Amino acid sequence: MEKETLVSSSSSSSSWAADPPPEDSWIDAHRELLPRWRSLSESSQTPIPISISRVNQFDAARLDVEMTAMLKEQLVKVFSLMKPGFLFQYEPELDAFLEFLIWRFSIWVDKPTPGNALMNLRYRDERAVPTRGKEVRTGLEGPGLSVSQKIWYCLTTVGGRYIWSRLQSFSAFRRWGDFEQRSLGRRLWLLIQRVEGLYKASSFSNLLIFLYTGRYRSIIERALKARLVYGSPNMNRAVSFEYMNRQLVWNEFSEMLLLLLPLLNSSSIKKFLLPFSKDKTSGSSSNESECPICHANPTIPFVALPCQHRYCYYCLRTRCAAVSSYRCARCNEAVEAIQRHGLGEGRASKN
Repeated sequence: MEKETLVSSSSSSSSWAADPPPEDSWIDAHRELLPRWRSLSESSQTPIPISISRVNQFDAARLDVEMTAMLKEQLVKVFSLMKPGFLFQYEPELDAFLEFLIWRFSIWVDKPTPGNALMNLRYRDERAVPTRGKEVRTGLEGPGLSVSQKIWYCLTTVGGRYIWSRLQSFSAFRRWGDFEQRSLGRRLWLLIQRVEGLYKASSFSNLLIFLYTGRYRSIIERALKARLVYGSPNMNRAVSFEYMNRQLVWNEFSEMLLLLLPLLNSSSIKKFLLPFSKDKTSGSSSNESECPICHANPTIPFVALPCQHRYCYYCLRTRCAAVSSYRCARCNEAVEAIQRHGLGEGRASKN
């Protein structure tokens, strides 16, 4: 039995030694299993969530509007010597031209608009964004807008606004809203109103979705899948708040002054500052025949008692009626009564 087992074992070992696996079999196995390994590794990766500030996106849109207004103001100054109202009839064309210039030198050449550049934003084609892979590091990667997206963006923003403004002005000039109920102009007017209402409702809905998700601030951007993302992940906003802080401080200071000035007694302030005045005799050395309030010759001259300085009747009477203890504008003495110039003391009227 031992001889049989030894013979069987020797025969099996000789068969293994006679048919060894090929040397490149591990290479074939590696090539076969590599796609499965990559699919498993990529499926385990989750897209990097990114959050773009909604305030930055709104500020960028506002800055673009302000830039267009500044360019328009400078362009209008060029035609200031021409006939007045010359540019008024071509205002939609002027706005469209300026918006086209901004689009041509920013979005068309894969650069951000002035507002987006200040807010560190750029447009990205959301349809071609890689969600997984070695090239995804911050979640902000992705190509810019395609040529078709750029053209449609120009047609909808620049051309659409121009056509809509011209259509509204033409319908208002032709008075389509005043036509009969079943006329063609009336129907077109109602159609324009319905389209405008539908657009406003959809814009409001898009605004609510934008505030919730932070994507696509306008309907055009949502339709074109053009999303605003940060141009540089480590760059802050390029807008300085120094001017805004100054404006806020000045507004608060002016509101405080508007609140306090009506509560102050001007006559008491004048009395307090009179001893510190450099020219204390300026009031007495001026023309005594003029009214110290309106600085004109009194048509109905009255004098203040007891200082005997001349005033216009209406000037002196209104001041005495407005202030319980009115003081003379020349000598700062309290006015006890007034009388017509040239009359005796007995006909003086009490203040």
